[in-house]
Amino acid sequence: MSNDASSSRLGRSTRLLHAGAPALHGGSGPVNVPVVRTSTVRFESSAAYADLHHRRAAGERLATYGRHGLDTHRALEDAVTALEGGHRAFLTPSGLSAITLVLVALLSPGDHALVADSVYSPVRRVDDSLLQRLGITLEYFSPSQDDLAAKIRPSTKLVYLESPSSLLYEVLDLPALAAVARAHGIPVATDNTWGAGWFYQPLALGANLSIHAATKYISGHSDVMQGIVVTDSAALSAKIATAHEALGLTVGADDAYLALRGLRTLPVRLAQHQRHATQVAEWLQGQPQVSRVFYPALASDPGHALWQRDFSGANGLVSFAFEEGVDVRAGEQFIDALRFFGIGASWGGYESLALVASPDRLREHSVWTGTQPVVRLHVGLEDPQDLIADLQQAFARVAQGVELAPA
Repeated sequence: MSNDASSSRLGRSTRLLHAGAPALHGGSGPVNVPVVRTSTVRFESSAAYADLHHRRAAGERLATYGRHGLDTHRALEDAVTALEGGHRAFLTPSGLSAITLVLVALLSPGDHALVADSVYSPVRRVDDSLLQRLGITLEYFSPSQDDLAAKIRPSTKLVYLESPSSLLYEVLDLPALAAVARAHGIPVATDNTWGAGWFYQPLALGANLSIHAATKYISGHSDVMQGIVVTDSAALSAKIATAHEALGLTVGADDAYLALRGLRTLPVRLAQHQRHATQVAEWLQGQPQVSRVFYPALASDPGHALWQRDFSGANGLVSFAFEEGVDVRAGEQFIDALRFFGIGASWGGYESLALVASPDRLREHSVWTGTQPVVRLHVGLEDPQDLIADLQQAFARVAQGVELAPA
């Protein structure tokens, strides 16, 4: 596809389908870039070797070793950069490694970062096991309840967000938060795995880095582990590139190809996930065993207005809280009774999944005050009526075996 100004006027689906496509040679060529594997890059001369290494050191996106990736990697990077409207994309072996890359690249000993308290839980493990040892301080705050400006210190070098949040899908006012950070010269990074770059474009809303677990919706088939960091500027790209090189991060060409293939069908898959999840969420709202459903696309959700303003759709993640008095064991019995929902910690594939979040885990989220378990569902591409029937029989089985505590 042409890179001239006219391409910017094309529809988003058109741009996504053609971004990173290979050029034709000799009058023909493949649709997607083939898998190009190598550990060693050969050079035609010593002069070429020196020239390419010098250009790479100066910031050009060139491969002088297999770890840097070749055609397949570049195609995926280009496609995700186009998806996000960013400056450059970096591939990593997992979503958590992408998060860690950003934290290590932008924070130094003595630095302070403000982190939304409802982020992906393993961020706290990176903090406890690595960042504290390096003399870096993460402070967790509630984006909806705390004054961000009042929490900024002279040593604050990063604001790290996730919207919607993990498990409870709290929608953040990213433009407002980013404006505060920008006024203090602080970059904003946000986890964009939920929106996958399609339903949500945080760089256009004021964020400076968008982070993905491409393991999930971008790849879309539960067979790839991968992370991606997208930057909005050359300056941030240089910082990420330096850390990326130093950490030796790399992604196999086969995984890059699978993620690129998944990316081509992202819009249609997400649309189907949303249709199915909306039906399930609306049905859950009518169940007597459910005290609340968490899904920003529902008019009853506290984040619905922000979701309508900043998002173009919703994915397949739906969580619900049981009635007060139900314990974690009942939540476990519920998901054990499900037939079409597998029990698994990931999401974003074509299949439906379920997981119980205990009250102890949910206490990390300042917006949560309940004592009952929450079940997170990933609503897949199965027939939604079959999924609803499955949930119905699981509720019935738990009701027969669990006696609720008095209100």
